Amino acid sequence: MSKTANKFSPEVRARAMQMVLDHQGEYSSRWAAASSIAAKIGCTPQTLNEWVKKAEVDDGSRPGLPSDVAEKMKVLERENRELRQAKEILRKASAYFAMAELDRPLKR
Repeated sequence: MSKTANKFSPEVRARAMQMVLDHQGEYSSRWAAASSIAAKIGCTPQTLNEWVKKAEVDDGSRPGLPSDVAEKMKVLERENRELRQAKEILRKASAYFAMAELDRPLKR
């Protein structure tokens, strides 16, 4: 999830992206179309262009990692990091208790 609040509803984003795709032929480039439409909805052209690129990746018309796969990878990486931390804690705890066991006098 982004660190900034998303001030555009999914409907506005979808409509803006569709407008860029529908009207890019009327402009000299996709960037020009995104700049024009972004000014009308109140976002930056870079933001709108990124939305369009991400939508193209998600629908398979552009190479890249789809959003759902990227999100799953993020979750798995977080889980992996947590498991590595837990493993390290358990390793240190077992070493600590092993040393405590060695320091204990033997019963006779």
